[in-house]
Amino acid sequence: MFVQQLDKLTLDSCLADLPSYDFEVQITTLGKVVADTFHEHPELPGVMITSNNKIIGMISRIQFFERLSRPYGLEVFLNRPIRVLWDIIAKSEKLLDAETLVKRHLLLSADCSINQAAELALKRPGTFIYEPIVIALPDRSWRLVDIQVLLLAQSQLFSLAKQAAEAANKAKSEFLANMSHELRTPLNSVIGFAQILSQDTSFQSEQQERLRIINRSGEHLLSLINNILEMSKIEAGQITLNETNFDLYTVLEDMQDMFGLKVQKKGLQFVLEQDPDLPQYISADEGKLRQVLINLIGNGVKFTRTGKVILRAKVEEVENNHQLQLEVEDTGPGIAQEELNKLFVPFEQTTAGHQIRQGTGLGLAITEKFIKLMGGDITTKSTLGVGTCFQLSIPIHLSSPQTFPSRRGKGKVIGLAAKQPEYRILVVDDRVDNGLLLLDLLVSVGFSVQQAINGREATEIWKVWHPHLIWMDLHMPEMDGYEATKQIRQWESQLDQPSSSTKIIALTASVFQEKRDEVLSSGFDDYMVKPFQEELIWEKMSEYLGVELIYQQPDEANGKKRQNTICEREQVTSEDLSVILQDMPSEWLCELHKASSELRGKKVKQLIKDIPPEKEAIAVQLKNFAENYQFDRIVKLLNFSYSGEQQESQKSKVKSQK
Repeated sequence: MFVQQLDKLTLDSCLADLPSYDFEVQITTLGKVVADTFHEHPELPGVMITSNNKIIGMISRIQFFERLSRPYGLEVFLNRPIRVLWDIIAKSEKLLDAETLVKRHLLLSADCSINQAAELALKRPGTFIYEPIVIALPDRSWRLVDIQVLLLAQSQLFSLAKQAAEAANKAKSEFLANMSHELRTPLNSVIGFAQILSQDTSFQSEQQERLRIINRSGEHLLSLINNILEMSKIEAGQITLNETNFDLYTVLEDMQDMFGLKVQKKGLQFVLEQDPDLPQYISADEGKLRQVLINLIGNGVKFTRTGKVILRAKVEEVENNHQLQLEVEDTGPGIAQEELNKLFVPFEQTTAGHQIRQGTGLGLAITEKFIKLMGGDITTKSTLGVGTCFQLSIPIHLSSPQTFPSRRGKGKVIGLAAKQPEYRILVVDDRVDNGLLLLDLLVSVGFSVQQAINGREATEIWKVWHPHLIWMDLHMPEMDGYEATKQIRQWESQLDQPSSSTKIIALTASVFQEKRDEVLSSGFDDYMVKPFQEELIWEKMSEYLGVELIYQQPDEANGKKRQNTICEREQVTSEDLSVILQDMPSEWLCELHKASSELRGKKVKQLIKDIPPEKEAIAVQLKNFAENYQFDRIVKLLNFSYSGEQQESQKSKVKSQK
């Protein structure tokens, strides 16, 4: 019976909600009455002994019958008042005062929590652990609770808490999945169209730069979303290791490309120090390594106002195992020793983090989780006013360029190779802009493309057009991608040529909910997450259709050896620049002043190209101003220069008059 009552417990339940027993006798009650009651009601855990409406003792069922079983016990205890037995127990157990009685037998309020009661009960002396506890009700009555019932109730609450946590985690996952989809879907269009437009050679350099800014901003927003999702997946145990062969040099150079503009804009240096013996090709989780470096370098650039950020890389061999040793050091404000323990705690920020009011407090927490997952370790050294250095070590395997195909250098896809069939491609997406992104991309190369805005339209088009490949969004109104794919596969099974089935690749912006295996088991050939990179689209097309593509050859300039230090030279002061500018032709100065005043960036950059090599310092600084739209600073420099020229001219006039 009490098991059914336990099933009704909730996380807010207390002792008053547990099955309890009211067996109370006066101190003058005969022992035989107690024994008979115990025999008639085997569920009773004990008896409470009262006098003048006060509890003076409690004898458990086990203790009562244990005393009766002793020599002469029946004769002594059954025919005499229960007080006789209680006095013997009280003296032997030293329960002669009410305080000791409460401490050992526990007299608790009925509103006491079940967990607290269980904890107190198990802390009693060994001989009392399995004794019942007494609860005091609001009406000043008392009841007994069996310790077994109490522990079963606590176990029930543990189960309820686990279910609640799992439900909350599932709800959080679903919320994040939906938010992920809603946020990543427009980002797919922003980043995708920016990538396509940036490859259009008809755009001027200023327009290209603005497109790159749009793309970088979109990718930054995407990284913030990904950080929250990554931490959620880590908490849910959904992050796994994905070890691949890759070019380590490329990863390090990409860090320079990614942060080069930021360090230049802040007037910092970004230094890459590669060990001379650093291997180029290694095997590890490239994606997680990239994210770790992005988080650490990004932090360094964000917090450093003057000086530099250094990335060091080397590989050491320890007991026939290779360890990638990386250091990211900055000359930022530093971190107090008492705050170092906050660095890798989710949503925690140091004093410096609170001051700049940027970030979510997740970057370093994710970094540490990724490093631990890869089998590595990370340590931190920091000094206030000097800077911070993160040191990490990750186990790797050495590989060679023959073990994986090189992606770098293929260039932009400009068309289909000759003598290929006309490939029919169907793009299915309820978001018109997302569909248009793929449509523009595929049509520009030479594919025959149709578009549908939901699964129902897709199935109707499939019946009459039979596309070779379908890019299928998963979440759509009327009919989603799962149901549309299911119907297409059913119709295909009824055809005479099942080998000519349509390839269907799932597209989704919800990275947290769908799992690859689940999608593939639903009839899809593959799975790709939005926002996607153009390069991945062509890879999938080649893999599933055997499409042969023509690539534009990369510029030879891309192969030039890059500098290890970005913005390495010291910042030239305004006074130095103005002095150097005075040596430039006056006509050139007038043109630059006019172009800067009119915010004509293209003209300004053209004029900067006329600066001779020996004046490279001013060229770099002026170009930096122009690229960051700081034309007002160029005008101020020119005005300062003009005033200097006038002073020199006035001095010359005075000398000639003398």
